Amino acid sequence: MTSEQWDGEAETFDDEPDHGLRDETTRAAWRDLLLSVLPPAPARIADIGCGTGTLSRLLMDEGYDVDGLDLSPAMIERARTKVPEATFVVGDAAAPSLTRGAYDVVLCRHVLWALPDPVAALARWVALLRPGGAVVLVEGSWTTGAGLTADETVRIVRSVRAEATVQHLPDAVYWGKEVADERYLVVSRR
Repeated sequence: MTSEQWDGEAETFDDEPDHGLRDETTRAAWRDLLLSVLPPAPARIADIGCGTGTLSRLLMDEGYDVDGLDLSPAMIERARTKVPEATFVVGDAAAPSLTRGAYDVVLCRHVLWALPDPVAALARWVALLRPGGAVVLVEGSWTTGAGLTADETVRIVRSVRAEATVQHLPDAVYWGKEVADERYLVVSRR
């Protein structure tokens, strides 16, 4: 999708339970999931494809230092309103304009699948990491036919990094509804 298309989605983007995390149960599930795989706060996190800044808000509330990047100026405007203490920039997830070697974690939710060259993008994300930094990806293979399977994502990650672990996320608590497609988290620490 183009930045203009994402701009058109910005006004209603948070209406989806897993986007806006307005439901306390869904928000708590994402909080617990992310805290289980992230280093302790105040680690520095690059939120690539941050959308309206919902995960950035969640992590800032837990004491993390977050910089967000999104292709859509309208999404970034909403993120800045939602998380005024974070730094957000408009930019391309495939070639993020963030400081190399500055982050403990690169976090990306539902973006890798949409990039024209996910291996090259992931290599650029890894370059943002400090030594020992982690990549945390939330992806899926949706019933629409879009997305990446967990196996495909692991292959992409292992083309750039030595390891990748998968945690499947079929529980409705993460999505605000029952899901029939494949949704998962991939973590790579080296």
